Amino acid sequence: MHADSPLLPLLIFLLAIVVAVPLAGRLRLGAVMGYLGAGMLIGPHGLGWVHGGALLQTLSELGIVLLLFLIGLELSPQRLWVMRRQVFGYGALQVVLSAVLLGVASHAALGLGAHAAVVVGVGLALSSTAFGLQILAERKALPSAWGRLAFSLLLFQDLAAIPLIAAVPLLAQGSQAGAALWPHLLQVVGVVLAVVLGGRLLLRPLFRIAARVQQVEVSTAMALLVALGTAWVVGQAGASMALGAFLAGLLLADSEYRHELESNIEPFKGLLLGLFFISVGMAANLPLLLREPLLIAALVLVLLLLKAPVLYLLGRAALRTHADAVRLTVLLAGGGEFAFVVFQLAQAHGLLQTPLQQRLVLAITLSMALTPLLSAAAHALLARHAQPAQPPYEDIPGGRPPRVIIAGYGRVGQIVARVLHAHGIAYTALEHSIEQVETTRRYSGMRIFFGDPGRPELLRAAQAAEAEVFVLATDDPEANLRTARLVRRLYPGIKVIARARNRQHAFRLMDLQPHRVVRETFHSSLVMARQVLETLGLDADTAASHVERFRRHDETLLRAQHEVYDDEAKLMQSTREALADLERLFEADAAGSDPAPRADAPLSRPPPDATGSA
Repeated sequence: MHADSPLLPLLIFLLAIVVAVPLAGRLRLGAVMGYLGAGMLIGPHGLGWVHGGALLQTLSELGIVLLLFLIGLELSPQRLWVMRRQVFGYGALQVVLSAVLLGVASHAALGLGAHAAVVVGVGLALSSTAFGLQILAERKALPSAWGRLAFSLLLFQDLAAIPLIAAVPLLAQGSQAGAALWPHLLQVVGVVLAVVLGGRLLLRPLFRIAARVQQVEVSTAMALLVALGTAWVVGQAGASMALGAFLAGLLLADSEYRHELESNIEPFKGLLLGLFFISVGMAANLPLLLREPLLIAALVLVLLLLKAPVLYLLGRAALRTHADAVRLTVLLAGGGEFAFVVFQLAQAHGLLQTPLQQRLVLAITLSMALTPLLSAAAHALLARHAQPAQPPYEDIPGGRPPRVIIAGYGRVGQIVARVLHAHGIAYTALEHSIEQVETTRRYSGMRIFFGDPGRPELLRAAQAAEAEVFVLATDDPEANLRTARLVRRLYPGIKVIARARNRQHAFRLMDLQPHRVVRETFHSSLVMARQVLETLGLDADTAASHVERFRRHDETLLRAQHEVYDDEAKLMQSTREALADLERLFEADAAGSDPAPRADAPLSRPPPDATGSA
């Protein structure tokens, strides 16, 4: 192999990923920091193993393109319309306010002209889509309220990059910029509309043809063709290629091919996005940082401090919680990858001098490198101080005593509350998660209060002594048992209906003699078993009868095993005996009737282990 072979840099990149990312994960720094560190190490300002080039730039851009394509697949036009207030409201406010502050600061501190200050202000107002979405994915925070707001701001920033990139050459020309900008913007809008209309007409038939071939290679090639092809078309119009890929994903979000597309593209996206982060690390001009550390540090600090108040205030207005506003702020306060393109273009057209452009690029790179660290630090601090900051429980106003107390407002508690609400039955729900309480109040207005249901003072405030039923719906088995013991001791007359995680949890609850114990997966499993029997050919009445017989048999077994659940040998013996009894029961039933062929096959096999989750 020749020393200048293009394969050698790729081998070095893969080696860096294999070594740096697991090391960063072991140090709890996150994958992004691993990529950045690898890029700094192997880049031209580190060991000098790789010096960049067109191949690296192209591959790293493809990573962003595929990332936005997958994000588009996660949305749908209906969901995007629901998010319009966050995207075009808060997103526009963030870009405008941040750009004004940064533009004025660059004009005053760096002596830039009006046009150059506008370009610098808007360029620095943009955050890193790749870094932000990767960190959200690592923390599984994208479905959260602050994660959705962060995505909305990033999406608007990608949209705002289109007119900014188009305006740079025109701003360099002087007074004709405003007049000449409109034709270019109309061209971009026209291409985007053509992509949307063409995609609705062509994409599904194309994927239908690929699906008929029934070859994974063809489906993968079609997915890459659509993502990269749409990105290229939109990019040729002068817009962001990432925007084109996002539109393609959005058009396919409601299609039946969505999940197959995700599985086909995910491996390519991960590797190529890793190359993007490596390229950012390689771009860090470490010698310049060593020559001018104070100036570069000041640029980074000013960037973070001017964007942070805007992001925090928008976060408080939209999210209403300090913790989520802080998470949003540290995630988006740094610079973004589109600024590299904007400043390179501005330098090429004479709006920015080369030394200033290099300093700004280095400051943006360092701010992006700080983003994972700041995010991890904020997450740790908020987690450490979240619990002491919360009151032990919330004051519950007096009034008509509730007939039902619901402890735990998760999946189970919500359904119980909705049924009671529909029947006009007074209830009070108690939930230990302040986020769940605030979300429920914001969206439904249900009667829910914050506090640990296992605290005697909270139960007294909720007027548990006047209630008829106590629904124990918490999903933590230990907290569930602790609350059950407390309620049984303080309010022996109240009827307790308790949620059980599995058989062992049910046994321990039954020791406390509640009114009812409901295993959380038992009834849904019975419904699924009945549907399996019907699918195999049994008629609906017979399937329902068999499943009902199994239910009665298993509940009888549960009560019998409760007497011996501390003795493992007797528990295993009772399980085997019950299994044999069940088989004889259905064999006798089959001999006395004429069921469909193999209809008893599912029931002739062992049921779930009696000590397991059923």
